Amino acid sequence: MRNLFIIFIISIFTSSITAQELNCQVSVINSPKLQISANDLEIIKDMETNIYEFINTTRWTKDNFEIEERINCNVLITLTAKTGTDGFSGKIQIQSSRPVHNSAYNTTLFNFVDSDFDVTYLRGSAILFSIEQYRDNLSSILAYYAYMILAYDYDSFSLEGGSNYFKKAQTIANLAKDSGSGWDSSAGKRKNRYWLVDNAQQSLFKPLRKAYYNYHRLGFDMMQKDMPNARKEVLASLKLIDKVQRARPGSINVQIFLSSKTDELVSLFSQAEMKEKNAAVNLLKRMDPASSSRYQEILK
Repeated sequence: MRNLFIIFIISIFTSSITAQELNCQVSVINSPKLQISANDLEIIKDMETNIYEFINTTRWTKDNFEIEERINCNVLITLTAKTGTDGFSGKIQIQSSRPVHNSAYNTTLFNFVDSDFDVTYLRGSAILFSIEQYRDNLSSILAYYAYMILAYDYDSFSLEGGSNYFKKAQTIANLAKDSGSGWDSSAGKRKNRYWLVDNAQQSLFKPLRKAYYNYHRLGFDMMQKDMPNARKEVLASLKLIDKVQRARPGSINVQIFLSSKTDELVSLFSQAEMKEKNAAVNLLKRMDPASSSRYQEILK
């Protein structure tokens, strides 16, 4: 009987450590320009702890993750203003990465700065979330980005593997659409949370999603096995992204991909043959002219 009890306890413990998907580091800081009281600083520290617990202990999927399989991500919230008694506004930066197969290298999947962070927070209050209803802006923003992190990660391992999580993020955006500028669905706000996930669901952006899979699974994951062919897959992925860029110039989704990969692409194609270098540089400059000088380094 005692042995059965021990096995039962171990099984509970094991399931608890494989349940969560995200390994997220959280920082909540106040801008030096924001004049706040000592009590407000305690509230901010409490918010940081609460957000950390919410992201890292919520079960976001039905899949089990081993500890080493959890998705590494970072959330940095910078508060720039107080709004009312319990309100704060500022920006939130979300970054996630995944390991490259057979290497110690981690590649960035998602890196985005969202300047529409407007929330209310009471010290000691629980962050509660339901996919079926809007509760408050803080829980909706955090859950939205948790699902976006998952969507991009799953897309990088299987073709359109993140569809279910994009749909969940879109559900959150639709429920929150009347709750602030970050959720605004108007055509003039095409670089916010609403459009980021709405674009991902559109057929026009399917080449970009295919590029996420080809770039990571057929490209970077195969670097150790066959570098020349893997680099060709990466170049082919850039051509897919270029199709989206031509159809929807300046889209937030393409910008996020390129800004996350700039240094990585420069390093990769700097080692290529000249023909491949020229092809990559021409594509990258056309898609991301703001970083042209950086891409020019490939040709040195």
